[in-house]
Amino acid sequence: MSDSNAYPRLGINHDDFRNAAHALVDQIIDYNTTAAERQAFPDVKPGFMRPLLPDQAPEEAENWPEVFSDIEKVIMKGMTHWKSSGFLAFFPTASSYPALLGDMLISAVTCVGFTWAASPSCTEFETVMMDWLAKALNLPEFFIHNGTGPGGGVIQGTASEATLMTLLSARSKKIRSQLSKDPQKSHHDINKRFVAYASNVSHSSVERAGKIALVDMRLLEADDEGSLRGKTLLDAIKEDKRNGRIPLYVCATIGTTACCTYDNLMEIGTICEKEGIWLHIDAAYAGSALLCPELRYIAKGLEFASSFNFNPHKWMMVNFDCSALWFKDSTYAINAMNVDPLYLRHEEKSSAIDYMHWQIPLGRRFRAIKLWFVLRMIGLEGLRSHVRRGIAEAKHFESLVEKDKRFEIMFPVTLGLVCIRLKIEKWDNEKLNEVNRKLYDAIHADRRFFLTPSSVKEKFFIRIATGSSNCTTAKLDECWAVILEMAAKLLNENISTDN
Repeated sequence: MSDSNAYPRLGINHDDFRNAAHALVDQIIDYNTTAAERQAFPDVKPGFMRPLLPDQAPEEAENWPEVFSDIEKVIMKGMTHWKSSGFLAFFPTASSYPALLGDMLISAVTCVGFTWAASPSCTEFETVMMDWLAKALNLPEFFIHNGTGPGGGVIQGTASEATLMTLLSARSKKIRSQLSKDPQKSHHDINKRFVAYASNVSHSSVERAGKIALVDMRLLEADDEGSLRGKTLLDAIKEDKRNGRIPLYVCATIGTTACCTYDNLMEIGTICEKEGIWLHIDAAYAGSALLCPELRYIAKGLEFASSFNFNPHKWMMVNFDCSALWFKDSTYAINAMNVDPLYLRHEEKSSAIDYMHWQIPLGRRFRAIKLWFVLRMIGLEGLRSHVRRGIAEAKHFESLVEKDKRFEIMFPVTLGLVCIRLKIEKWDNEKLNEVNRKLYDAIHADRRFFLTPSSVKEKFFIRIATGSSNCTTAKLDECWAVILEMAAKLLNENISTDN
């Protein structure tokens, strides 16, 4: 029998770790101090990393100073700096010192909380934090653990996982219902008749969830305001039912990624309730706005939801990953995902939550800790102030654009997104799309600001997302100046060509 003492303990000792941790914390603080001034998008091309690294891992351990010295010249060389004040792309990803402290503790306690027994604190702490958050957003009572029903919340990794999880739950529920009516039917026969619905400006992860779940996801045409309306949904449902299909699930979005628009929850919810269809509400970005009472109008109709999701890691100062999902009735999720091997059983199984049944993976991190730190160390009023600042920044940028008649604002500015497009009356849409693509390419090549484009109803436009920790109105003024500079060059070139 081998003696384990004959083998060295690997890694660094406590004192070495303390010294390394102090150095790394200093590096993190220095990074946060300078991040606003860093170039948002790096000057690199695919494949840049390989020449910076050896061909293989070292045989012998290297010391911390050697590793530490490579952070800036290897890692930072190709980083897109989401904390840069020039980063106005996508939606902001949240970050704060309280969340960083939470992440440190999460990593230190080495918890994989798949069942209650795997770590009772991990499970029970999460149920309390999800209730705190539900109350802060003024969500319906049925989403509260031990509230008016079997509902409750769970932290997922991303909204993509939440959409897939709710679709699988809806599918399981409907299959059980169909089999109770006709036990001779097979799961396959039922599943191939299922159809789900979302807006054509919903996030791409919604369509992807349909592909994974083998459910046809119909993307229905949003109206001119970027909203999926009840009549459009009802017409699609009637058509599918006439063709022998089974309407299963609707994913409605508040705060779409493309243009920050809102599906009509009242109209959609009324139809889903009448038709017995699962209504999932994806509020990945806009959900944080519900912290503010004056903004809760965007979620009118939330009482019809079977499930609701938003990402605290977008606008609520909680580091990635942390996506909050609530079920009106969690038993459908548990029925969809439940497996019961002996090694996962425990004596409190009948009375405790096992979150492994509420998600796609088995294992899970103790993510509620960083949510707890943020809620306590920033507070709800601090978070509301953060959201309101992002909206004020967007309104400021909107006011700049409105002064220049060569530009149009594509969609109403309600939160922290402004969608703009050059417009020249004598040019058709094809020409305008071409010029706006060139404008975006010029801004991206310039590298002073990192923006992202989008397209709705075949109209190409540029998105400016405010609200990140280092965004300021002064920086938005600079961004607008860059846009005007690039636009002037393009317009001069195109007008000369036209003449």
